[in-house]
Amino acid sequence: MKHSDTPLEKNRILGTSPRSAVDSDKVCGKAIYGIDAHPAGMIYGAVLRSPHAHARIRSIDVSAALAMPGVTAVVTGADLPNLADKIEQLGETIVNRRYQSHNILAVDKALYHGHAVAAVAAKTLQQAEAALAKIQVDYEVLPAVTDVEAAMRPDAPILLEELRTNELGSKGDHPTNIASHFRHQRGDLEQGFASAALIVEREFRTAAVHQGYIEPQNATAAWRSNGRLTVWTSTQGSFSARDQIADILDIPLTQVRVIPLEVGGAFGGKNGVYLEPVAALLSRKSGGKPVRLVMSNQEVLCATGPTSAGYLRVKVGADRAGIITAAQIFIAYGAGAYPGSPVGAGADTMVGPYRIENLLIDGYDVVTNRPRAAAYRAPGGSNAAFAMEVVVDELAEKLGIDPLEFRLRNAAQEGDRRADGRVYARIGMREVLEAARAHPHYTAPLPGPNCGRGVAAGAWANGGGRSSVAAIVNKDGSVTLSMGSVDLTGTRVSLSMQFAEALGIPLEAVSPWVTDTDSMAFTDGTWGSRTTFASGIAVIDLAGELVRQLKIQAAVLWGAPIEEIDYANGVFQWGDQRLTFKELAGKLPRPVMATATVNARGVGPAFAAHIVDVEVDPETGKVRILRYTAVQDVGKAIHPDFIRGQMRGGVTQGIGWALSEEYVYDEQGHLLNPSFLDYRLPTSLDVPRIETVIVEAPNPGHPYGVRGVGEVPIVPPPGALANAIYRAVGVRMQTLPMSPPRLLEALWEKG
Repeated sequence: MKHSDTPLEKNRILGTSPRSAVDSDKVCGKAIYGIDAHPAGMIYGAVLRSPHAHARIRSIDVSAALAMPGVTAVVTGADLPNLADKIEQLGETIVNRRYQSHNILAVDKALYHGHAVAAVAAKTLQQAEAALAKIQVDYEVLPAVTDVEAAMRPDAPILLEELRTNELGSKGDHPTNIASHFRHQRGDLEQGFASAALIVEREFRTAAVHQGYIEPQNATAAWRSNGRLTVWTSTQGSFSARDQIADILDIPLTQVRVIPLEVGGAFGGKNGVYLEPVAALLSRKSGGKPVRLVMSNQEVLCATGPTSAGYLRVKVGADRAGIITAAQIFIAYGAGAYPGSPVGAGADTMVGPYRIENLLIDGYDVVTNRPRAAAYRAPGGSNAAFAMEVVVDELAEKLGIDPLEFRLRNAAQEGDRRADGRVYARIGMREVLEAARAHPHYTAPLPGPNCGRGVAAGAWANGGGRSSVAAIVNKDGSVTLSMGSVDLTGTRVSLSMQFAEALGIPLEAVSPWVTDTDSMAFTDGTWGSRTTFASGIAVIDLAGELVRQLKIQAAVLWGAPIEEIDYANGVFQWGDQRLTFKELAGKLPRPVMATATVNARGVGPAFAAHIVDVEVDPETGKVRILRYTAVQDVGKAIHPDFIRGQMRGGVTQGIGWALSEEYVYDEQGHLLNPSFLDYRLPTSLDVPRIETVIVEAPNPGHPYGVRGVGEVPIVPPPGALANAIYRAVGVRMQTLPMSPPRLLEALWEKG
């Protein structure tokens, strides 16, 4: 059902778009970000990074750096706890911890251009940077491999000598760069292709791209003499940061306190820690003085996780009626220097919008001499969907079926299975496609030659997980709402709205705060579009607990049986006795405080369909976007303005991924474009006004029907743009980005 038709519009607060004090602080420059943390006695740190993509570290001499003026400490990988002796006890978990540790500071090998090898703390930043130049590192340069396909070859340089392929659940017996191979399989693939009237088989290559956030990674750490470590940082999850820091430094969780500050962009790139453990080690060696580390933009691009480059082969068959009969997919993603690419999510996402009875997906996680891959908004989804949507579009064209009609005939519905076998509950894929087909954009005339219109669908599973919240009722009727979820996208407001709605009080009476790790129970990070959904369930439960406690207080005041007290629309009532929430708050016999924790399971997957018009200049290969419309099922629109912002932001990033963004390496593995001048992010000149259509198919796993909204808008753009380019100039692009040089080459090849 469409946004305007949903019965959930009867809510008092949900579905409105209120402003917040947080928004004002950010606009006016008053918000406190990580770099604004300035504890007393703070000194500064700087990090030395490898100039080589693959090199054995023979030795590091830091004596000259230590003798430099103002220097208080130097650390290397040798200062990190040696976790090797715990591998036999803890198995795979400790191996992953060791990889995480070695990514913070290289120990025996530098595995990518920009890999941290040492760090210095000094009284001033200039002194710290001067000392870096005095550190002598003896490298044995080794052959580098930055390409996924090349890394999979038997004769490829080996990055991690101990790595063995997890081959469908069994470990291999020889060194390899293939960390794992998984398979999703169902139905009869041979029979499915035999019954197809048409089969399309294509291969695709996609470049690695960065999240492109404005605020670089930063951390300030103070390791006091009592053993307590306090860290101020920009992070997507204060508790996950705390856990990673404790794991890397091999200290108890109770010794670490993480204070999250405002986040100047993340999009998945600030789930992992980079600087926090290094700042902590420098602080401990500097007598407990707080040490601040901040990356430059060049360091961000060289040394933090972009998303994965990929190589994909897609084979799909369909019958004359336009029903997909079988699909066979090979997908290999580059993990960077250590295992952990989002290849699993990519495999599930690319076929998520469709019902496919006969399916085989082989997925490979491959290490390469690049920075360790990190999440990026629907991790692994955009490049996988690009491949699938181009093939689906070609099938529709060759069968003579409208591209949206073809997708409708194959749209996933409630009861269908995802690639990983899980069954969909109520989903809105069909409603999204129908809304896209009914939109005026889809049938509007195109302006002239070399113009084309493309469509693509997208899916994202969304996240659930653990959330904790707490509330205090104040005597003036206001409520202080504390949450463990870091706010990236306005979740302080969206959670306050759900809390106020459930509690029956005005939104203005709720004062939301994001707490540190010493002030709240564990909460998973703000990732996977989980927060408004999972923490939303927590605040709804919290509202119920507050009402229960307040009924007890009202019973004391009135001398009434608790079970006879009613509460509705902000009013407590027993017979003729009435007290508003605010009135009761002013008469409380004792303070009222409540907590709630959840592990949310009823996740609602999200679906989208995009329509885009382009004009291609055949002489330059330049693609100009004329019009863009994004249609998306959000379950329930809590704050429509925030949702539209998420949709437009995801589309904009998807446009960058599709047309211009990529990591460019030379043969030795050096990153050639580590600046926002050379790494081509889209600007306002590249992006038109993006039209949005909100569809609401309520998620049965949430009291208000909420689905996550932030991931899926980045999934369809590359496929939609590729299909529009084809209709404009007749070439089907199979490589991302579809930059002017690549498009020109494709046009020249076409003749």
